[in-house]
Amino acid sequence: MERQWFLESIAADGSHVTYNITHLPFRVGRDPENDLVVATLGLSRHHALLTPDISGRIRLTDMNSTNGSFVNRRRIEGSCLLDENDIVHFGTAEFRLRIRVSDQTRILSASDMHTMLVPNGMALSELFVPNEAEFLALLDGHGMSGAAQPIVEAHTGKIYAYELLGRANHPLLPVSPIRLFELASALDREVELSVAFRKFGIAALAPHLRGYPLFANTHPKETFSEEFFKSVVSLRRDMPDLDLVIEIHETAVTEPDRLKELAARFRDIGVRFAYDDFGAGQARLNELGEAPAHFVKFDMGLLHDIHLASERKRRVVRDLVKLVLDLGSVPLAEGIEMEAEAEICREMGFQLIQGFLTGKPIPADKLFAPT
Repeated sequence: MERQWFLESIAADGSHVTYNITHLPFRVGRDPENDLVVATLGLSRHHALLTPDISGRIRLTDMNSTNGSFVNRRRIEGSCLLDENDIVHFGTAEFRLRIRVSDQTRILSASDMHTMLVPNGMALSELFVPNEAEFLALLDGHGMSGAAQPIVEAHTGKIYAYELLGRANHPLLPVSPIRLFELASALDREVELSVAFRKFGIAALAPHLRGYPLFANTHPKETFSEEFFKSVVSLRRDMPDLDLVIEIHETAVTEPDRLKELAARFRDIGVRFAYDDFGAGQARLNELGEAPAHFVKFDMGLLHDIHLASERKRRVVRDLVKLVLDLGSVPLAEGIEMEAEAEICREMGFQLIQGFLTGKPIPADKLFAPT
C-alpha cells in the first residue's frame, strides 16, 4: 500500500482542489519560496510548517503567524499532531488533511506476463522497502550509533542532564532518527528500533556520562506494554546507579488511569519520567494533573521565536509554566537556539533548557574519545 498525505480545499466554484504533500518538512505561507503558496489576505509570509513525527503522523507548527493556525477550528499555540480528516485553517484559508491509499498489488495470469513499457508520468509502485536488509542489520547492532545532548540549568548554564539520541552510521541508511522511524514504520518495526536505540544509549553512552540523569526516549506503541516495563526493570537491575528518566511521547499521554499505574510502577523501581512535546495545541492538562510527571518538556514549536511572539502567546506559555510548577513538575524548554529565546524562558519560570544554544548533540565517537 502506498500512502500519500495531501491537503484538500474547496474552490469558489465548489470544486475540490488537492495539494500533495510530496515531502516533509512542508512549508505554507504567502512567500513564493513556500511549498504551498496561499495568496490569501491574512496569511503570514512564513505561516506554518508541516513535519514528520516519530508516531508516523504529521505535526503542524504555527510559525508565530499574525492571524494564527487552527485545527478543527481551535487555534493552536506552538504545534500539534494532525489526524486524517482534520480541518486546518491557515489564517482564513481552509483545508482538510487527507490520505490517499492505493493498492498497487495485482496477481498476473500467465497471458498477462508480457514485457510492458511504462508510460511517462506513471508513478512507480513501492511494494518493497529499500535497504530493508541494512535496516534489519541495524536492529542487530550493526551500524548503530547515538549522541547525547546536554540539558542545562536555566539560570546557571550548568549541565544538569543529558538526553540520549539514536543515530545510524551505515552509509546506506539515513542518519536522522525521524527518517529511520519512517523506514521502521514501513516494516512495522518501530518498537524494535526504539528498543535498539535505548539499549545502545544506555550500554555505550551512559558509562561516559556518570553522575548525570539520562533522558531516554520511547515510542508510543511500546509505552504501556509489559515488555517495555520489564526492559526498564532489567536496566535498573543491571545498572542500579543509573539515574534514568523515561520520556513519554505526547500521543501516549491520553489515558490517565494507565498513566497513573505506569507512574506508580516507575516510582517503585526508582525511575523518573517526563512528558515530551508538551504544548498548548494538545496540552493534555487533565493527564498532567492526574499523573504529574517529574519533568515536562515544552514543545519547541511553542517556544520558537518566543521573544518575537505576541503578548497573548507569551501569556499562554507563562500560564502553562506556572501550572507545571504548581503541580510539582520541572518545566524544561526544548529547541532553544537564541539567547533572546532563553532570556524569555527564564523570565517565564523555566528551570531547564535544552537546545543548540546550550549544547548541540555530542556524537558517540566524541564521547568515546579521551578528554
